[in-house]
Amino acid sequence: MELVKDLKGTWKGVLFCLAIALPAWLLGKQFEVIGGPVFAILIGMVLALVVPARAGEPLQKGVKFTSKKVLQYAVILLGFGLNLAQIAQVGATSLPIIVSTIATSLIVSFVLCRALNIPGKISTLVGVGSSICGGSAIAATAPVIDADDEEIAQAISVIFLFNVIAALVFPTLGGMLGLTNEGFGLFAGTAVNDTSSVTAAAAAWDGMHPGANTLDAATIVKLTRTLAIIPITLALAFWQVRRAKRAAAAGEGDGQAAGTFDLKKIFPFFIVFFVLASVITTVFALPATVTAPIKELSKFFIIMAMAAIGFNTNIVKLVRTGGKPILMGLVCWIAIACVSLGMQHVLGIW
Repeated sequence: MELVKDLKGTWKGVLFCLAIALPAWLLGKQFEVIGGPVFAILIGMVLALVVPARAGEPLQKGVKFTSKKVLQYAVILLGFGLNLAQIAQVGATSLPIIVSTIATSLIVSFVLCRALNIPGKISTLVGVGSSICGGSAIAATAPVIDADDEEIAQAISVIFLFNVIAALVFPTLGGMLGLTNEGFGLFAGTAVNDTSSVTAAAAAWDGMHPGANTLDAATIVKLTRTLAIIPITLALAFWQVRRAKRAAAAGEGDGQAAGTFDLKKIFPFFIVFFVLASVITTVFALPATVTAPIKELSKFFIIMAMAAIGFNTNIVKLVRTGGKPILMGLVCWIAIACVSLGMQHVLGIW
């Protein structure tokens, strides 16, 4: 009933985002290194330039609904792709490297945020996107920190840039460094941002090394990284709750009366449903025939949300203000790659 209520008066904007998402999804299938979400953002930004403001006004309610609510539904459905038992069994050996790379990215983004005076929300999105799972982590984190569409688009753009570079460069780099098949699986799974780029890099390695079969190992490591969405978003949520409580007590905040505080407006309950979905998949051992279509729907919802975000993004402003976030993404990317390789050396894997 809530979904039906939300859709009332929004159908034009939702259909508009759906119309963008369909070709973007098909293009993403053809060019997996780039991915559907990036195509959706680009198409949305181009349409924002050519669609007159008067024509776009009736779409805005539905576009906003898609960029917020549909994005949250996508994250919830993402949980059905995580079998916690399988990840605990296969991905446990990668935990020290995963924890190290995530900590490195978050620390680097925090330091650069202060040093370069980069907006905090963009820094958070780039930091979690680089360290956890690219667009999915940004999708989960953005509603928690109340990031706007332009901040989300900027972070996605930064992550996309280094996804493509990693997918193209890392297989050759791994060969030059003399990585084993196991070592490259760990490297790709921990040092490449987005799942599609992880699979692209691992598939390229397997093509260069027949019989290597690193694709499965890299994917499991990547899914293990995805679990970090849970503690990171919950930590950010509690931080937001504390800030809101202080603001309410002081009579400050977004239109709240002094001394008022509404937990339901602050806490990201969709993350609780994400966890519940993962638990259901694990407890009932849902087969791939059940989870695969749900995961595909989750990806499509993210593409729809990115279309909405692109349509609400000023591409000119994005380009003008993109230098510092790109630098942050570059430093995070290099730091994660170095720590991933360094930890493998310390653990005797490489």
